Amino acid sequence: MSIQIRPAEIDDLPALTDLYNHYIVNTATTFDIEPYTLEGRAVWFSQFATTGRHRLLVVEQDGEILGYACSGQFKPKRAYETSVEVSIYLKPETKGRGLGTALYIELFEQLATEDVHRAYAGITLPNEASRIIHEKFGFESVGIYLEVGRKFGQYWDVEWFEKEVGSD
Repeated sequence: MSIQIRPAEIDDLPALTDLYNHYIVNTATTFDIEPYTLEGRAVWFSQFATTGRHRLLVVEQDGEILGYACSGQFKPKRAYETSVEVSIYLKPETKGRGLGTALYIELFEQLATEDVHRAYAGITLPNEASRIIHEKFGFESVGIYLEVGRKFGQYWDVEWFEKEVGSD
């Protein structure tokens, strides 16, 4: 059973929304509190393209979406445009199969041909699996925001990681 990594398509939106909503409802991985509707998640989806800095890749097996990786806008001010924020979300039962690694390999290969200077990742602590994969791809910790988000009645720290993607 082989996997396929490809750019996300609008028809993937229901599966992507269900996947992300799992993390909203069950984890502090994301600081979103309310699950998304398809309409609400379509706004997020619209930022991505098959070229440029902002990409959304899915990994699928036998037509089933198992996860995704994306590079989105880091901050809205124009001077930040060569920086992206990246993330990976996988179906919980697929973790440890190398899918995140495969997604990031493809994502960073694509970003290497674009005008991207730095990639950033914010990791809600604790999350050892996320820390490990980001360090595997050359990310380095640049600091921790203490108790920056409140979810499930407690405060959470977020560690920020960065890596150089391209050179000027």
